[in-house]
Amino acid sequence: MSDQPAPDTARRKLDPRTADAVRAHAARTRADADQYAAVLEDIATHGLPSVEDCTPWEELREAQLARLAAQRPAVA
Repeated sequence: MSDQPAPDTARRKLDPRTADAVRAHAARTRADADQYAAVLEDIATHGLPSVEDCTPWEELREAQLARLAAQRPAVA
């Protein structure tokens, strides 16, 4: 067959801090997915919100850019 050795399929243990970080990321991802699913279920049940009840995307973009700018240290 092949002269190359078979790849090592054994799993390596993560150190406890790394494993905790991976679990925390999984929990955040799961929470985000649950929130997204709840929004979709609400839309399916009640329909789309009226335009008057929505925030224009330009305002959302500017607010997010302002948050990001506030987190970034000032550069001289």
